Amino acid sequence: MELLTILAQIIIAVTILIVWVFRFDNIQLEFKQYGLSDLTRSIVGAAKISLSTLLIVGIWHSELILIPTLGIAFLMLCALYAHFSVRNPIAKYLPAIGLLCLSLLIAASELNII
Repeated sequence: MELLTILAQIIIAVTILIVWVFRFDNIQLEFKQYGLSDLTRSIVGAAKISLSTLLIVGIWHSELILIPTLGIAFLMLCALYAHFSVRNPIAKYLPAIGLLCLSLLIAASELNII
C-alpha cells in the first residue's frame, strides 16, 4: 500500500504542476468562466502548488502527508462545484474527480482505514 500512496502523491503533484505552470493559460480562461477574480486564482494556485510540494516532501517525511492531502481533496471538491456551477461537460470534471479519489486514497491510507 505504501508504494501505491507514494505513486498517488507523485501523480497529484505532477498533475498540479503541469496544469498550474505549463497550462496556466487554460486556468486563466476557466477562472474567468467561473466568475472568479485573479486574486482568487492566485491564492488557489499558490495553495495547490504548496500542498503538492508538501506531498512530495511527505514521501520522506510521512508526518507531512495528511494535511496537504486533505487540502488537495478540499480544493478538488471546490473545483467540482465550480465545474458544476457553470454546467461544464463531464469531461471537464474528470481530472478533479481523479485527483479527489487519489487524495482520499492517500488520506485513508494515512489514517489506517485501508
